[in-house]
Amino acid sequence: MTSQRVGYAILIILALVAPAIAYPVFLMKALCFALFACAFNLLLGYAGLMSFGHAMFFGMAGYFYGHVVKAWDMSPEVGLLAGVLGAAALGLVTGALAIRRQGIYFAMITLAFAQMVYFFCVQAPFTGGEDGLQGIPRKPLFGLIPTKDDLVLYYVVLAIFLFGYGAIYRFIHSPFGQVLKAIRDNEQRAVSLGYEADRYKLLAFVLSAALAGLAGATKAMVQQFATLTDVAASTSGEVVLMALVGGLGTIIGPVVGAFIIVTMQNYLAGFGQFVLVIQGAIFVVIVLAFRKGVVGEFAEWWRRRRAASSR
Repeated sequence: MTSQRVGYAILIILALVAPAIAYPVFLMKALCFALFACAFNLLLGYAGLMSFGHAMFFGMAGYFYGHVVKAWDMSPEVGLLAGVLGAAALGLVTGALAIRRQGIYFAMITLAFAQMVYFFCVQAPFTGGEDGLQGIPRKPLFGLIPTKDDLVLYYVVLAIFLFGYGAIYRFIHSPFGQVLKAIRDNEQRAVSLGYEADRYKLLAFVLSAALAGLAGATKAMVQQFATLTDVAASTSGEVVLMALVGGLGTIIGPVVGAFIIVTMQNYLAGFGQFVLVIQGAIFVVIVLAFRKGVVGEFAEWWRRRRAASSR
């Protein structure tokens, strides 16, 4: 536990000084996707529920935030709350229907809902259709914090990420999280012990959707627009890759995976149409070389090393 706390302290210090090394907007985008990946990992890595449509919560929260702040002229904190509550409500409706099925059927139901949400966003007037919702103003947070300054906004986004990450950490290490793991490993045994599996899975789905919504609303605040890309199936695929590359079922893995993929997208953009080929090749190598993800493999190596040194 001591080494884990030291590791977290080092990461927080690095996060605090990161704007002196990298472009703040890039870092903010990476933090938003890191929170999105952590929210997805809560569902798949700990509850064992595979969602192919998690982008609908991420993207719709961005639209909710933009509409509340731009059209209704409300403050950013109200927009963030609207994004979280809107995503949670959508997650409640989707989850209530999806958890009636398991495995690939559950995944396909989430994909079907995501496609319906995507086509709704194409047609709905408040989303801006194919043009997206643009020109979302950056207003002072709580009327005091000037979010127009990228450096100030970075620390706001970092605080939001740490809040979401801390919430997920608490969920996982609570009795609720232990029940989720039991349901993931053997649902029939968990039911025989008296746990209502469907209720726990639905709660996990709603919590995951709400945190994905927090990530999506924060991204809209940073980039000042919300587009169809955020609700598209490709974004749902990206978050799956982030979790897989970093390491499913590890608390820090999705963060590492998100930073790897966002960095690749940013610095490989100059290769034009070949960027997807390069990304695909890199993903294949990572998946083959790191079967448990980057963090999962490192953790396994570290356990073997400590076991060998204790003999």
